[in-house]
Amino acid sequence: MTTLRVLAAMSGGVDSAVAAARAAAAGNEVTGVHLALASNPKSYRTGARGCCTLEDARDARRAADVIGIPFYVWDLAERFDAEVVQDFVAEYARGNTPNPCLRCNEKIKFAAVLDRAVALGFDAVCTGHHARLIPGSGSPRLARSVDLAKDQSYVLAVLTSAQLSRAVFPLGGSTKAQVRAEAADRGLAVADKPDSHDVCFIADGDTRRFLHARLGAAPGPIVDADGQLIGSHQGSYGFTIGQRRGLRLDRPAPDGRPRYVLDIEPVSGTVRVGPAELLDTGLISAARPVWTGCDPPAEPIDCLVQLRAHGEPYPATCWLDGESLQIRLYRPARGVARGQAAVLYDGDVVLASATITAVAPAAGLAS
Repeated sequence: MTTLRVLAAMSGGVDSAVAAARAAAAGNEVTGVHLALASNPKSYRTGARGCCTLEDARDARRAADVIGIPFYVWDLAERFDAEVVQDFVAEYARGNTPNPCLRCNEKIKFAAVLDRAVALGFDAVCTGHHARLIPGSGSPRLARSVDLAKDQSYVLAVLTSAQLSRAVFPLGGSTKAQVRAEAADRGLAVADKPDSHDVCFIADGDTRRFLHARLGAAPGPIVDADGQLIGSHQGSYGFTIGQRRGLRLDRPAPDGRPRYVLDIEPVSGTVRVGPAELLDTGLISAARPVWTGCDPPAEPIDCLVQLRAHGEPYPATCWLDGESLQIRLYRPARGVARGQAAVLYDGDVVLASATITAVAPAAGLAS
């Protein structure tokens, strides 16, 4: 059996603790590291809901002590702010809806951390993500976890083949219940610690207020599907495609039906709202595709596509148009937002990931 030097990223939660313990139990030389991502941790979420708190760092250290592995804290706050937080703010300012967990995996855990780990002589980085790696003739292929409710392949699909070849995901074959039971058996105090929720760097969970503090007031109109003025706002960045609540419209729809955000035009600051059926999307354009499960296709391919974390997969035909990935859905998807990832699957195996840049209506598709 080959012994690997493994760097285990330990967030302070139960998943990363058990992942590190399994990597060590497999006979690897494991070192734990906690990523300090906040320049002032107390300004981030407190308690057990986030992954960027002083409590989390202490929980990670205690877990490493129980496992019996060396433990260090790496300060990546400046890079996290530049690569994840500022990207999050800039994307909302452009009228997009970014996924900061995906960006953190791409830019921090499997770029900054992996690069440093390799430079220090480590063979691989281990995390507590719920996903599987399937051996192949070249680099391993990324696949869904057996626990579909906890599957995180969607937010990992942006990783390159080179990054996946140095990744270790020990939890992909286990359910969350099994992970918690194992943590208790191993004497890890985080066995019953709640999962993290929301965006870790927004202390109170109020995304609109967080963005307002960084982007300032930017008043603009809210119009209906026909372009009629029906309200106003203090910043188009405070809205997302498909949003229903918090629109604060001056008058209800003539037919009394609820209205949803249909589009955001950041240059003019216009937010367009309308009935739910106008959110139906049939054709999607996506940029910067990363192919890890197959070569870029010369011809259209049939596959499944997932359009949001823990969203349902849609059957689709996909093809390349220059540098852009085109996705035609067999049935419409509702509320697809620019800035999110479109992840292509062959069954449970990831084929590619790309960032959604434009959508077109579902006219002509069978419902």
